[in-house]
Amino acid sequence: MDAILSYLVMFMMMTLAVVQAQLRTGFYSSSCPSAEAIIRSTVESHFNKDPTIAPGLLRLHFHDCFVQGCDGSILIADSSAERNAVQNIGLRGFEVIDDAKSQIEATCPGVVSCADILALAARDAVHLSGGPSWLVPTGRRDGRISSSNQASNMPSPLDPVSVQKQKFSAKGLDVHDLVTLLGAHTIGQTDCRFFSYRLYNFTTTGNADPTINQSFLELLQAQCPKNGDGLRKVALDKDSPVKFDVSYFKNVRDGSGVLESDQRLWEDPATKSVVQNYAGNIRGILGLRFEFEFPKAMIKLSSIEVKAGSQGEIRKVCSKFN
Repeated sequence: MDAILSYLVMFMMMTLAVVQAQLRTGFYSSSCPSAEAIIRSTVESHFNKDPTIAPGLLRLHFHDCFVQGCDGSILIADSSAERNAVQNIGLRGFEVIDDAKSQIEATCPGVVSCADILALAARDAVHLSGGPSWLVPTGRRDGRISSSNQASNMPSPLDPVSVQKQKFSAKGLDVHDLVTLLGAHTIGQTDCRFFSYRLYNFTTTGNADPTINQSFLELLQAQCPKNGDGLRKVALDKDSPVKFDVSYFKNVRDGSGVLESDQRLWEDPATKSVVQNYAGNIRGILGLRFEFEFPKAMIKLSSIEVKAGSQGEIRKVCSKFN
């Protein structure tokens, strides 16, 4: 079984290298030179009204790439489509992509893919939140399949680190990529229902998850009372929830990870060492290291199983196939 998995990962990495060669920065420099500026201004306009749209766009891109590759399949609006899978509950930011697409279509019809708009919007969302910017290789084409059934292998807040590693490895992402990408939880919120089991009756013991810092436990219990509103939103980063920084890693180090899957990173030696590197004690220097590593991990993520060349299509409207 291990040999088969190793072969699959090797094949995927070879495929990734071929596809990355097809993607390139400035892909639209002559066919639609204003595309990236239109996307940036659209994201900025929505962000100025509601900064919480930034983690929404980042999560939307991540969920897109983990199913069928980064091909815009998450954007299809249909009862049996990907976006309606249980794993994709709470996804948001669709209107931002639709807005950017309609403006681009008015300027360069049939040229820019929805998959590329999503990848560029995720980058812009990070930058607007105080995080790094980077050159996004473009040239993705939009997929023609979107099925909720295919979302079953999405990473889950309940996953132990061993399962997280398997799911990321199956996409050609290593342990370093896993921890780095989870650093996106430095911005954004989650629902009480996704972690409240940790607060009151963890593993049916009647007690809270012992890995939760005691003062943080009291804060979470106040925000998510027993039998309270499971849809209530809680920041994934208690210290700087709208700023893209290394605070998330310090929280995990200190027992203040909200999701179980986040806190478990501190218990596995391989993931713990990456968290330690980012959390550190030398303010600024280690923040810059995360700022350097996050773009590299995002470029790797956004190259997963992409369609390029004559594959797929360029959708006229992002929410439906041509």
